[in-house]
Amino acid sequence: MKAELERLVEAARDVREQSYSPYSHFAVGAALLGASGRIYVGTNVENASFGLSICAERAAVCQAVAAGERDLRAVAIYAGTAAPTPPCGACRQVLLEFGPDMTVVLAARDGSWEEHRLRDLLPRPFAGLDLDPEEK
Repeated sequence: MKAELERLVEAARDVREQSYSPYSHFAVGAALLGASGRIYVGTNVENASFGLSICAERAAVCQAVAAGERDLRAVAIYAGTAAPTPPCGACRQVLLEFGPDMTVVLAARDGSWEEHRLRDLLPRPFAGLDLDPEEK
């Protein structure tokens, strides 16, 4: 899996260059690995109406879903920072929908990275069963 994770980090670094972040100047790239073996990328896209902005991770999820991929295995996130940057809470929740056991790779500028389990980054998540009153 190390080779796949290296490919994901590289894809996240590459797509970061396409970021549209004129307000925060905080460019982020994300790359997702689907169960099919395909890689889906996304970058943050900001808007003058800040609430309409989308993070790189959610943009990549949209790419995967549009391609018919529903089972996501890993995500790499690269923000070009000295220390690895984790996904925001909203992105953690969206990622959980498609891969609760996925590997999350947080890459730093110097080429190092950290590996985490999504479940560890989002303890006690809100999930589909929480919508079923019969399960409560």
